[in-house]
Amino acid sequence: MSIGITEVRPGTTIEIDGEIFYTLEYQHVKMAQRAWVRAKLKNLRTGAIFEKTFNVDEKVERAHIDRREMQYLYHDEDLYHFMDKENFNQVAIPAKKLGDTIKYLVEGYTLTILFYGEEALDVDMEASVVLKVVEAPPGYKGDTVSGALKPATLESGITVNVPLFVNEGDSIKVDTRTGKYLERA
Repeated sequence: MSIGITEVRPGTTIEIDGEIFYTLEYQHVKMAQRAWVRAKLKNLRTGAIFEKTFNVDEKVERAHIDRREMQYLYHDEDLYHFMDKENFNQVAIPAKKLGDTIKYLVEGYTLTILFYGEEALDVDMEASVVLKVVEAPPGYKGDTVSGALKPATLESGITVNVPLFVNEGDSIKVDTRTGKYLERA
């Protein structure tokens, strides 16, 4: 379905020259007798982000994106395998398409994957996840410096700096955007 570029807003997915883009920012600019649209776009196949300027009378194709809840199963070499929770179909996604998301994946974890037709384009990861601490050095009594931190290895394999009171076996909440400890869960 064709839409005018002036109908595009942040969050709209569009198709240009066979590529699928997610609109991050949208700005309608008017100067003197001219007007144009400046948009910040993310290529959902490559992850590249760039700005593009359009004439206000241009048309683009709206891309219909499906959001599917999928469960992480396992990975082998460079492929991560997920299962659709409704129809049990499986899909393998290359690690480069998942980006930093792989740091927080644990078997059985559910996340949203964006599809264009049957092609997996991107992963919509929650802002925070709860992970179990599998290895952490003990915090010693007397180590009471305000804000003192120690490294802890989590069940997904990443290492996060945590407060001294966090121990092995504790579950903690981690911010997936920054990779930092948020709170004990």
